[in-house]
Amino acid sequence: MDLSSLLCRLRVSSSSARPFHLPDDSQPFPPITEVLRQLQDNLSGVAQRDDCDSEKVSAIGQAEQLFKIADSHWLTSPDDSDETNDAPACARWAALAEAYVGVVRSLTRCAALPACEADSGLPDSLYRDVPAGAVLVCSALCSLLGCLGLAGGEAGGQGVREATQDEAPPTGRGAGALLLAAVAPLCCVFAVTHSQEQPWTDARSRESAGHLLSSLVAAGRFRDIPHFLMGDEEESAGGGRGRAVFGGLLDVLQPNLTKDLLPQCAAVKVVFSWALLQMSRPFLSHHLPRVVSPSLLLSDHYRPENCILGIRCLHHIVLQTSAAELRQYNRAEVVYQALYKHLYTTNGPQIQLVLACFLDLLLVLEKPPSISGPQEVPRKPCRHDDVVRLLLTNMEMEHKVALRRIYAAALPQYIHRLRVCACRHLKRLERVLLSYLEVSDPPQESSRSSALEALETLLPVAWPRIDQRRVGVFLQCLLRLLVDLSSESLLSASIKEKLNNQTARCLTLLNHCSHGRVKSLLQLVDSSCASAAVLRCLETVTMATER
Repeated sequence: MDLSSLLCRLRVSSSSARPFHLPDDSQPFPPITEVLRQLQDNLSGVAQRDDCDSEKVSAIGQAEQLFKIADSHWLTSPDDSDETNDAPACARWAALAEAYVGVVRSLTRCAALPACEADSGLPDSLYRDVPAGAVLVCSALCSLLGCLGLAGGEAGGQGVREATQDEAPPTGRGAGALLLAAVAPLCCVFAVTHSQEQPWTDARSRESAGHLLSSLVAAGRFRDIPHFLMGDEEESAGGGRGRAVFGGLLDVLQPNLTKDLLPQCAAVKVVFSWALLQMSRPFLSHHLPRVVSPSLLLSDHYRPENCILGIRCLHHIVLQTSAAELRQYNRAEVVYQALYKHLYTTNGPQIQLVLACFLDLLLVLEKPPSISGPQEVPRKPCRHDDVVRLLLTNMEMEHKVALRRIYAAALPQYIHRLRVCACRHLKRLERVLLSYLEVSDPPQESSRSSALEALETLLPVAWPRIDQRRVGVFLQCLLRLLVDLSSESLLSASIKEKLNNQTARCLTLLNHCSHGRVKSLLQLVDSSCASAAVLRCLETVTMATER
């Protein structure tokens, strides 16, 4: 039967007193499986066209009208004709699910992105027709989800679920849920592709894709997007996929998650990273082998944006997976080696992410260096020392202001992690801190502030190694800093106050390390040679040491 005439009959049926009932002498409606296959053929024929012409709009509109006006029972009933009565019920349901998947795949191809064979991507002009097609496809998919969600809702709120091989075929009430589980991953991939701020989207297409995501959540009776991806905790604990869609989403993306195709498929990178960053414990552990490799491939790419995306994914995996599972099969060591080489780059955002990731990853690989048993004295160098050693090397040689700020901001956290083991690097720490305190960094003075924070963290743990020579060197540097701040006119009052307070705390700690020698030296300062701000700071230090 022609689709146009079928839609006319469906409109007549839906407007009658008894919907979906025709006179006895009327021709019965064809099986939905047959209609879906014809619809798929029509959509496949127009999907290859670049522009959104009238035939493509008409084909997508036919699909939307079919899902809107047809009865949900007919849409979710397999082919029970004489030719298929001998086929097992499971096979008929599988054929129906396959037909729906084929229609959804053909619909999404009507707004597919142009093929890209280079890592550099495509010019934005080639995406000009994609948003209009995406709006039409999203509308059609929302109609389908509304119908399947209505049928699935009759099953008592089961929502999206997967049938096992030993499970009996559904009887109408659970049909919508099973069919929804089949098409949900494809719909999710399409919705996420067009919901992000990308060259192939505009405000209208992003709004339509967002509505499609909301329809997916509502059709499956989920609380939110993470629940939609991860499912219920009880099902996850049982080892099955259950209602979770993340596994099916990875099945859709898997053909493109390879070394050659992943960097070229911009949409795949967007969807993979979006879905992965929504996952949390303990659900991510079940998919660990499938998400680590693509993340490593992205982090190893030469383009900075892909590299940054891969590092973010790896850091999320480290945070949301147990240490035992990360150490299994030496995964944590592989991630460590992949990230360590990024410390040699000069890309600021990349280094910032790597340094933050190492703080969590190193705890998976080894205990903090300051925690060791009596049998480990003297303490052996570890990976923490390797990272800090390279960090200090980069800090000593770096002259770019942006990178100096990033390195200085990360240093206090590593000193806090090393604690007494920071004494191994005390000579280099001394050189680095002195050099960063001497160089101004207006208008926020973030490098100086981070260096003062690092010194404030270092002095309480390394005080036995702070001899008289180091006390004199640090004291001279801190006093020079106070004088510089008092004469600096470009800094705001709040920044000056913050740095003065940090300097005062460092002087107080330095006084404790020198057993009161700093206080006696500060009392010798000639008040006629110092500004009022410097004198107030020194007075604060002497009063604090007296208490």
